[in-house]
Amino acid sequence: MRQQYHIRHDAEGSRIWDVHGLVRLARDLPVQRALLSDIRELDEPYWFDAHHPTTREIIDHMRLVQQTDLAYPIILCPDGRVMDGMHRVCKAVLEGGTDIAAVRLPTMPEPDYRNVSLDSLPYDDGDGDDDDDDDDGTVAP
Repeated sequence: MRQQYHIRHDAEGSRIWDVHGLVRLARDLPVQRALLSDIRELDEPYWFDAHHPTTREIIDHMRLVQQTDLAYPIILCPDGRVMDGMHRVCKAVLEGGTDIAAVRLPTMPEPDYRNVSLDSLPYDDGDGDDDDDDDDGTVAP
């Protein structure tokens, strides 16, 4: 899985989590089924909140949706918001699903970064393992 980040903006600025860390936190949590109708992010700006996407940017996300694997559960924060897995959510909706495998973090982890430029975050090419396929409100160059 390539380096990814989950970003949330609020009155205090930006809070940023390393998705690899979220996956480690969620690894031993029980998998449950989450109703797709409860995923609020489906009806909110998610990947393109700073600008209107180009068609090419939308195509890039469509590719990620096609490549993702629904065998891997999405990661929800304690209040049910997606922290990793939005491409999987999209795929489940497109395939006509009503629910998706999910794990819910029992407590909100501290962010790995606060109020830093996205360009300053460390990125690598990953290990070539696409098991988790670029999901989430993540940003990668």
